[in-house]
Amino acid sequence: MKYRSRFNVRGRNVACYVRTKFKRKLIKDKLSIFNYQLSIDFRSWLGLFLAISLLPSNALATTQLPIKFLSEKEFPFIDAAVEDKGTRSVQAFEVSSKDSPLQRRGDEEKQKEKLCPGDLDTAIEAIINRPQFKRSRWGILIQTLTAGDTLYSLAADSYFTPASNTKLLTTAAALLKLGGDFRIRTPVYVTGEPPNLTSLRLKGYGDPSISTDRLKNIVHLLREREIKNIEKLIVDDSYFSQPGINATWEWFDIYQYYGTSISSLILNENTVTLTLLPQQLGQPVKLRWSDPIAARQWQVDNQTATAIAGTDYGIEIEGLLGRAVLQIRGELAIDAEPDLWHLAVADPAYYFLESLRHVLLTEGIEVTQGVIEQQIQTTELEKELTTILSPPLSVLLQDINQKSNNLYAEVLVQILGKELEINTALDGVTQSLTELGVNPQSYKLVDGSGLSRHNLISPQALVQTLRLMTQTPVAEIYRSSLAVAGSSGTLKKRFQNTAIQGNLQGKTGTLSGISTLSGYLNVPDFQPLVFSIIVNNSEQSNTILNQTIDEIVLLLGQLKECSSID
Repeated sequence: MKYRSRFNVRGRNVACYVRTKFKRKLIKDKLSIFNYQLSIDFRSWLGLFLAISLLPSNALATTQLPIKFLSEKEFPFIDAAVEDKGTRSVQAFEVSSKDSPLQRRGDEEKQKEKLCPGDLDTAIEAIINRPQFKRSRWGILIQTLTAGDTLYSLAADSYFTPASNTKLLTTAAALLKLGGDFRIRTPVYVTGEPPNLTSLRLKGYGDPSISTDRLKNIVHLLREREIKNIEKLIVDDSYFSQPGINATWEWFDIYQYYGTSISSLILNENTVTLTLLPQQLGQPVKLRWSDPIAARQWQVDNQTATAIAGTDYGIEIEGLLGRAVLQIRGELAIDAEPDLWHLAVADPAYYFLESLRHVLLTEGIEVTQGVIEQQIQTTELEKELTTILSPPLSVLLQDINQKSNNLYAEVLVQILGKELEINTALDGVTQSLTELGVNPQSYKLVDGSGLSRHNLISPQALVQTLRLMTQTPVAEIYRSSLAVAGSSGTLKKRFQNTAIQGNLQGKTGTLSGISTLSGYLNVPDFQPLVFSIIVNNSEQSNTILNQTIDEIVLLLGQLKECSSID
């Protein structure tokens, strides 16, 4: 929620907002103190500090400064980022533009200054050498896209944990080998004759886009053929042989939606939504699942309580190692909004089977027996009834690179390995990228999504992949799969109302203490660039890390061709 006050900044009345964030959601508190207006003359930094000190202590607790001033012509707001655990201790707050929060380095005229390539080193190092980053580790490589001239390099050949920048390698490798028109097939076979089928077998090949509505299309086809009964309903989960959960993923991640299990059969992205609703004071919160079939797979230990209005958010959900058990603890204020958690489906194959059975029964088609096959089995008596086709790979890549969908990325690696007939799926990525010209020693992958902290990639590997992909027939498909600054995907809310908006196509990456951004940048007064910026081992919040990376990219947008006398 944004708490609004007014201040007089250098003789101008401007709106000031305080926004608090808890556990990836906004918590609505009611602070009546913000109903009045203040009029303070900000003629010095001290004035700004004094103004902030007037804010309620429960809105701004422990702070980390400095605060950076903005253009006089733009409305600032104070963005208070709060720790995930709901402690209400403020990690940092930034004064930034209401319309363009990245413009923090001076007034409007300074933003329009141009930067010579020879001055780029000094400008970047002034940012990354700030005291708050003394424990952080930076890897940066910035080159011209066409000629490959290096404008700035820092630890470019060293290994870093790349987070979701891993997807740049995964998608490049798959696109090169499979092509943009590749689709994942999910065939449906039947034996027997209407109105009674001896069997119906759906063979999974890892299509991550199948939804319950797609299953309903199969049922409608059966109804048209006047099918009344299926003796044996089979879902075939045998295509992927490797474990569905990567052994290097953290336990906290694997019961969240972004760490869901990889399987040959995927329905609704193997995720389910759990909503927590406050009840009467002192009563446990109410649990509401989006899908009762998925809900039955989880045993829930509800140790929550509904607290008085205005209580700080304190809900925690933890899974028990090796068991389908969720422990829910903490308090939810009686006036709190519904609290949504997107969780993994515990058993994807069984969820697929039971969901298909439910859709059939809803349409009046009886099922005598349901079976999950884990080994390849075929029969000459089977006839193909229909085939579910995924969207083309060119579309699936957008889910991976714009929305950073981990499930899609992991499935793509498995499919690539199968198509290339390679035992270890990730070897397919290495084979494809090596043929492209990427140095296989410049990265070491243990998954395809970047969720694992065991992945190692150098900035050089990322830049090399990005550049070499521009020289391939699938260059446009690859580039259009990336998020666009200020417009789409994970970059939609970044770089808005700056010179970078619409000119950057890139891929973000985020884990705690890790932030990355790599991509292509069109600079109005300079050559097109390709770059990779990675920061690891930082105690700073990801908000701060992202803003700092964005400052560096804003510098790149100021580059111009300079003569020797400039």
